[in-house]
Amino acid sequence: MTTSSAARNLQSEATEMRREVTLFGGISVLAGIMIGSGIFYIGAIVLQRAGMSPGLSLLVWIIGGLVTLLSGICFAELGAMIPKAGGYYVYLREAYGERIAFMCGFGNFTLSNPGSIAALAVAFAAALNSLWTIDPVAQKVIAIATVVLLTLINIRGVALGSRLQNVFMVLKMLPILLILFAGLFFGTESPDLFMIPGEMPSFGTLMSMIGFAVIATLWAYEGWTNLNNIAEEIKNPKRNIPLSLILAITGVALLYVLFNYSIFRVVPYDKIVEMVDSGNFYLGTEAANMLFGSAGMYIVGAAMILAIFSSLNGCVLAFPRMYYAMARDGAFFKPFGKLHPTYRTPMNAQIASACLAIVLIMSRTLGELTSLVALCGMIFHGMTFFSVIILRRKYPDLERPYKVWLYPIPILLICAIMIGLIANTIVNDPFTVVLGFIVPLLGLVIYEIMFRKNHDALVAQQNKDAQ
Repeated sequence: MTTSSAARNLQSEATEMRREVTLFGGISVLAGIMIGSGIFYIGAIVLQRAGMSPGLSLLVWIIGGLVTLLSGICFAELGAMIPKAGGYYVYLREAYGERIAFMCGFGNFTLSNPGSIAALAVAFAAALNSLWTIDPVAQKVIAIATVVLLTLINIRGVALGSRLQNVFMVLKMLPILLILFAGLFFGTESPDLFMIPGEMPSFGTLMSMIGFAVIATLWAYEGWTNLNNIAEEIKNPKRNIPLSLILAITGVALLYVLFNYSIFRVVPYDKIVEMVDSGNFYLGTEAANMLFGSAGMYIVGAAMILAIFSSLNGCVLAFPRMYYAMARDGAFFKPFGKLHPTYRTPMNAQIASACLAIVLIMSRTLGELTSLVALCGMIFHGMTFFSVIILRRKYPDLERPYKVWLYPIPILLICAIMIGLIANTIVNDPFTVVLGFIVPLLGLVIYEIMFRKNHDALVAQQNKDAQ
């Protein structure tokens, strides 16, 4: 395939899927996945890592938001330039070749993505249990039933799944915003934002504290990469993908900063220290209880249930599109590349995703399984960021409706952060690192045995058709 024909194919908005996700739908998918139950407790972890300094912790939330926004701008350029289903699998394929892309996709298919769905489904049942006593077996049944229900809804069409996401996105924001605004306007505390307990740390120690705390905020911002998976189902993707990423990440960052400040306005500092020291990180729950009394438990419970359900639906909606893209390339099981004849959704990929999630829900080693691919996830994300540079050189004439700001400084900065996180993981958990590499390496073996010939044959046919 010539460079010009390859470029035309990559940039074409023609698709067998239906472009039915609006700008608000794209924002809902991202914010719905990003804002989970962690909003009520991750702030305490950030505060602890920031040396129990309220002001420093808020600064860390802002820095984490900026890092995520810079990362999102990379995906904005890639998504607007290549509006294809599959997300960063597609960008890795174009930048590094099918083998690297398959290793990433295989790890996502076998553990990471179904592990995320399973964990959210289990957390959803546990959140219900916090309000109504449910025995462990029934919780498993609820988790499985929820995955099945959301899979069936999303098979019926991306428009239906997107509308459900929009509704639950709005519903879950209501109790969260209620706590936020009540804390800001009715809180009686005056937090000292310039206070750092104990002796003033050295500059190097301070930078280390900030870096360690920023990592915790990145847990809260996780999920922003998933919009690009449904790029072929977004209306006007060259406009709406960048706008969705920028608006969603900026909005979520603002929400996290204000929500944590509202907690400082409500919960006395001594009480916060006491809770964190005792291992009780649910500062958001404490704030709701102080603001609304016994009703606070139900407000937080409702917010957690709605937040987890919204995150779960976003994952069920987005993840199977990667497997569909791989199969369409001839690099995965052929049935996954077929769409439902009526609803134009990747039904087989959706069913397979649900089945793997159900297997993991019933597994006793869910945490161990999902931790194995954590390192490789960081590696593939870092490679995706760097692919912006590679693809600018490989396809210099491609239309880029949006470009990374201050290129290439943000990309190099983000890659440096990824390298630092990877090095920290290698030093602190080498055993998991070794095990984590087994999954993508196994994927490479499977690719060479089962899929390379199919992919090469498909590429040869495409080259022939382009001539």
